Amino acid sequence: MSTQREVAVFGGGCFWCTEAVFQELRGVVEVRSGYAGGHVENPTYEQVCSARTGHAEVVEITFNPEVIQYGELLNVFFATHDPTTPDRQGNDVGPQYRSVIFWQSEAQREAARNTIEILERQDIFGAPIVTQLCPPATFWPAESYHKDYFRNNPRQGYCNVVIAPKVAKFRRQFADNLKKSV
Repeated sequence: MSTQREVAVFGGGCFWCTEAVFQELRGVVEVRSGYAGGHVENPTYEQVCSARTGHAEVVEITFNPEVIQYGELLNVFFATHDPTTPDRQGNDVGPQYRSVIFWQSEAQREAARNTIEILERQDIFGAPIVTQLCPPATFWPAESYHKDYFRNNPRQGYCNVVIAPKVAKFRRQFADNLKKSV
């Protein structure tokens, strides 16, 4: 079994939604919710929600590149959120919900840029993509109660109304890429 590992950091709105999707992909070893891109050290959820720290809600995805390529992660990222709305995903509004990729290498930056160019040429979204491409930034893990939020709170209102339909759509669209236990 390969021990190769790489990291991707994506912000696609609420990290509960993003975490729930990426946890189910074959080749993903770990997904951690957290914050990146701001100017406050070790921010709290409340601070980030104030929209005054500059952070985005993100997920840090550790993956095995021999099982799933970074480009496949990008495809899932763009298919599971709206990359055309600045500082907004559905009813979640504020800079902490911006669409952002914190590339971890020049290869990731180039792959992200190429993916955006292809999606724009194909006019997939019918509007310009506003996803920010940012250099690596400190990842601050979210508080422990955010970990596995959807798995641990499937009956919670937000999970039922927002996350469950997103995960169901993702499962249909990416059925061939799911872990066997899903």
